[in-house]
Amino acid sequence: MAESMTTPQPPTVEIKRKMHFKGRVVKITTAGAIVDIGVDKPAVVHISQLSREPVRRVEDVVQVGQEVDVWVRRITPKGIIELTMIEPYKWEWRELKPGLVVTGRVIRILDRGIEVDIGAPVPAFVPIAEMSHAYVRHPSDLVKEGDEIEAKVIEVNRRRQRIRLSMRALEQAPQKAEEDTEERVPSPMELALMQAIEEAKQRVAESEGQAREEALARLQELERLLANLRGHQKPTLN
Repeated sequence: MAESMTTPQPPTVEIKRKMHFKGRVVKITTAGAIVDIGVDKPAVVHISQLSREPVRRVEDVVQVGQEVDVWVRRITPKGIIELTMIEPYKWEWRELKPGLVVTGRVIRILDRGIEVDIGAPVPAFVPIAEMSHAYVRHPSDLVKEGDEIEAKVIEVNRRRQRIRLSMRALEQAPQKAEEDTEERVPSPMELALMQAIEEAKQRVAESEGQAREEALARLQELERLLANLRGHQKPTLN
């Protein structure tokens, strides 16, 4: 009696959004390509998902038999896997929320802070005042381009294409020196700076565009001056 032969079935894979596959193009049409990614469900790439640049003809980008890198966009109610050959962002706008901890690579150092690639649609920004609890003279004193950093999201504004981060939010706040446990009377200079800081914070909150950036830079400078003053001043006790 001949042995019964069964056709091997593709392994069961739990398909999720953004999952990466190495696939092989098995068919092309005017609307896109059908790709074998090793699962028992149809997988298709629409022509609009072949490249970030506009594509006029599918054949200009892929050919039958070609191996391609693809990512899952979604699964339709009918079970069809929609793919993309455009590598997705690690963080979409809807996924970014204040309080989220992210990692990224420093791509630009400015006088007022650093720009960081966190895999989002736009670079994120860490203001110099949010880089450390300690006084930072210049961002380059703390990091260099290419460094990997970890930070907490403190602002997300899709309309203004802005993501702000804080590195110091993940640091342990410095403990006060023993002599600072007693109530200390601020000096006249400290009081003046503290008042100026509060006024600067109000201007930052009320300003937009370039005016906001200038107000933010002024706030950071005042905070550095106050931190520097306190760092060189012995406490005055009641």
